[in-house]
Amino acid sequence: MKENKNPKQQFKNRILMPLLVIAVLFVVIIVGTSYFKKMLYTVMKVPDFELVDQNNKKTTNKDMLGKVYLVEFFYSTCPTICPVMNANMKNIDKEINDPNFGIISISIDPKNDTPEILKQHAEKIGATNPNWHFLTGDREYIGKLADQFAIYVGDKEDEAENLNHSGMIGLVDKNGNIRCRLNKEKMPILYYSGLNYEDPEGKIEKLTGKYHPDVQLLVEDIRKLLN
Repeated sequence: MKENKNPKQQFKNRILMPLLVIAVLFVVIIVGTSYFKKMLYTVMKVPDFELVDQNNKKTTNKDMLGKVYLVEFFYSTCPTICPVMNANMKNIDKEINDPNFGIISISIDPKNDTPEILKQHAEKIGATNPNWHFLTGDREYIGKLADQFAIYVGDKEDEAENLNHSGMIGLVDKNGNIRCRLNKEKMPILYYSGLNYEDPEGKIEKLTGKYHPDVQLLVEDIRKLLN
């Protein structure tokens, strides 16, 4: 017995099927693009640390699990890049405004930066986030910790170098992984700059520069990790 085919139905099927395939492909492309935009490279596990904060409380990397946070090395009496970094950190914190976001600021001058001094510093710059920890401890330990992060901090034995440090910032996810985005060449940037620049591309450092391109990248990537 021959199947009774409806010409109109066949015509509809021929029209609808390609449209359905196109619609599915469109959804896949949109979802896929969104997924890859959210992807961030995993650099490594954050090094273990145990230091004392501005409230004289022990703070470790385990205490920060479940939070997205930034890591910087600085010191409170720094006259050059530290105020810039702290100001940019404060702006990021204000823009993110999330209880699951934090900042770890590790002093490379613990001889001066006692918990009491760091508490005064936090108040001076207006750091109100309870998850913003200004940490201090043994200088040799902090130097080795910076090496583990692969963020430059000067040799404490070299008087001319001991308070030099990088302006780079680490981004850590809720599971304690250091994360970063890829550059235009699809290579991981590893760390973000906390400095100001004379140009929007971030090539010419300037303390009073009005551009800080990596700060906006950090805001975007912190939000990805919080969601």
